[in-house]
Amino acid sequence: MVFPERTKENVALKVSVVSESEFTVQGHGVHTAYVELTNALKKIDGIEVVVNQTGPADITHLHTVGFYSLRRLLFDKSKKVVSAHIVPASLVGSLVGASLWLPLAKLYLRWFYNRADMLFAVSDETKRELEQLGVKKPIEVVYNMIDTSWYTTTDADKERARELLGIKSDAWVVVGAGQVQPRKRVDDFVRVAGELSDQQFVWVGGMPFGRLAADNKQMQSLMDNAPKNVRFTGVIKHEEVKAYYQAADVFWLPSEQETFGLVVVEAAAANLPVVLRNIPDYKETFANDVLLVNEETVTDTLQMLRDDSKFYSASRARAKVIAERYDSTANASKVIDIYKQLLV
Repeated sequence: MVFPERTKENVALKVSVVSESEFTVQGHGVHTAYVELTNALKKIDGIEVVVNQTGPADITHLHTVGFYSLRRLLFDKSKKVVSAHIVPASLVGSLVGASLWLPLAKLYLRWFYNRADMLFAVSDETKRELEQLGVKKPIEVVYNMIDTSWYTTTDADKERARELLGIKSDAWVVVGAGQVQPRKRVDDFVRVAGELSDQQFVWVGGMPFGRLAADNKQMQSLMDNAPKNVRFTGVIKHEEVKAYYQAADVFWLPSEQETFGLVVVEAAAANLPVVLRNIPDYKETFANDVLLVNEETVTDTLQMLRDDSKFYSASRARAKVIAERYDSTANASKVIDIYKQLLV
């Protein structure tokens, strides 16, 4: 492809996107974020997007930090952008023995991120963590984004989804999503399900890293011994996740640490009220448009959503703001503008 002469007003770009999740482990948020941004960029006129291909490009945009990405970071001659989906705090409670090798991980992440020309932090909190880590390169806050139209849910969609998934039409369904790991506090999800035995609880996700997942034996035992009103889907394809959102009445994520929480946007786009643990990570992203709870208040909040129709409707309306704010159609343009700034 031949690109016209680059000017500040007219920039044609070839973007080489790199993500090791394309050929390794999927079923996690980094892969979803990479897929959503890549698809959004492909829709923009004047942009050529290739995935995991070598060769000349204007921008190399990396989403992972493994050996393949490292080679591209060091040897591609284009400008390098790295989406910092991983910070040290997100490793603890995710992978086996993280507390032991965390000092080495910090050194590696700081070294890796400082080789880029630009870092994308997926939240303001993540930007602060990167700065505390010792990252000196420019950091732009670029929130994760999705094509929210894909999750749109009508009453007919909900009926079909429940029929597909074998969920009763009159059930009240609380859905959570993410990897089954200590950091996500799936134990809290199960505990509350036991207290609200007349509601159906569904956790969408599993342990994509298998034996490398933190506390994998305990997590497996937690799933095996959950109350009868709890369903775990295990690792499923991303395109299969939508049906669970469409079949649900409420989304609840009890996670105690998130860099962003893309599943929150997915749930909001499916027109669900969103309930989240009250943690600092959500201060600039979701806090004003969700129901923030702690271990003492979550049960009452979930019960109120079921019993109070006005409260339920108001909570859904608040979540709609999230879907509008993080839709990929508008946010992909910001990414292109940043690319251009690197090239002029």
